[in-house]
Amino acid sequence: MKRLHTTALCIAAACLPLAASAADLRVSVTDGPAAPATLYLAVFDSADAFASNQAVVSQKVELRDGVAQLVFSGLPAGRYVIKSFADENGNAKLDTNLLGLPTERYGFSNDARGRMGPPSFDAAAVVLDADHGITIRLR
Repeated sequence: MKRLHTTALCIAAACLPLAASAADLRVSVTDGPAAPATLYLAVFDSADAFASNQAVVSQKVELRDGVAQLVFSGLPAGRYVIKSFADENGNAKLDTNLLGLPTERYGFSNDARGRMGPPSFDAAAVVLDADHGITIRLR
């Protein structure tokens, strides 16, 4: 019986680092349109993934009165960039004008802005090593 107890403790101890490395990222979004719209969010874990638009996880939720709150659960510790946009016309994409500038509201983690395109991964990255909350302001 003692051997079974010892084995169970060893297994539990081995699982602790895995459980401790997962965290929840709570995201609050503000400054969206007053009219109902769908908010799309994507999470990226590297500069390469961000540049190639390969999200590790994404969600879409309804914006109500220009705000939304959601959680990305169980993310491994690391650096992440969150990009979002409010689909105001229901076509499931970020619309742009003839110059390629967005015509719908969008935002990035760290309230990062780019010049003539999205911000760099480093400018928008947030460190996640425990449960954490951020706010993204749409523009």
